[in-house]
Amino acid sequence: MINTKIILANRPKGFIEDHNFDTLTEQLPSLEDGELLIKIEAISLDPAIRGWMNEGTTYIKGIEIGAVIRTFSAGKVIQSKNTSFKEGDYVSGLLGAQHYSISDGKNLTTIDISQGKLSYHLGVLGMPGMTAYFGLLEKGKPVKEDVVFVSGAAGIVGSTVGQIAKIKGCTVIGSAGSDTKCDYLINECGFDHAINYKTEDMNSQLKKYAPHGIHIYYDNVGGPTLDIALQNLAQGARVVICGAISQYNAADMYGPKNYMKIVTARGTLTGIIVFDYVPQFPNAVKEIGDWIDKGKITPKEHIVTGLENFPSALKMLYTGENFGKLILTI
Repeated sequence: MINTKIILANRPKGFIEDHNFDTLTEQLPSLEDGELLIKIEAISLDPAIRGWMNEGTTYIKGIEIGAVIRTFSAGKVIQSKNTSFKEGDYVSGLLGAQHYSISDGKNLTTIDISQGKLSYHLGVLGMPGMTAYFGLLEKGKPVKEDVVFVSGAAGIVGSTVGQIAKIKGCTVIGSAGSDTKCDYLINECGFDHAINYKTEDMNSQLKKYAPHGIHIYYDNVGGPTLDIALQNLAQGARVVICGAISQYNAADMYGPKNYMKIVTARGTLTGIIVFDYVPQFPNAVKEIGDWIDKGKITPKEHIVTGLENFPSALKMLYTGENFGKLILTI
């Protein structure tokens, strides 16, 4: 069998470019005992991929030059010499941007597609949904009537955070980059307020919508947005740093100027790495699935088709062109 995969040709300097990727076609080896062959049907495009393209190790080692681009992907087992998986099973994991993946079964998650379509298991029921769930509930610790501000709120993580916060009885404010996305936050996700950061003054709008301050700031953006949020913290505020999509392609990372506001607010600033909660994923998937069934969470997806479109689709994350969870289908 022939496999086609997207590999890292060279490391980006600043914004990712087409020349950072290459396409490689090769014959698949025969399976060894304990291995399984997965036909990938959907690939998750996530902001973290840009960080993984850098050299070095943070919470996970950078992708090697010439290696397949690391992605969360999902597909069907078509051959198995692993007793834990059988042909016909659906699985997800860090399977990469390719048509097929051979796995030893470690760190694979079996997908029950009766709990939601396959793409949902890469979005609201996958790593982004788990990031939202544990980042808000375990790190933010919302209580009823808290004011929650979410940046990058129209993305899958941000919109899920906001909808869970509403379930918990919070007032929710979101920021996004267009009037259409702001309308989506209010009319489909149930946010109380939405700020178009491109056309509105975020600081004055936060003071209007949260006159007594923000109790939880869930940060997906970083940069000046984080500075503004820090200026508007309530006493005892919890700041959860999930990502900094405004900075991933920057040559020099922008650091927060107002970090001392954490001190005056008697607050906390913490980070969320979703891999820390893997043993708890099944319970979270079940609860989010129940909320979807009850209409309390409404997922939104942006689907791109064709492995050859991987580089152009990935760029959409960092320009704000996507609207909803960005998935590449094969």
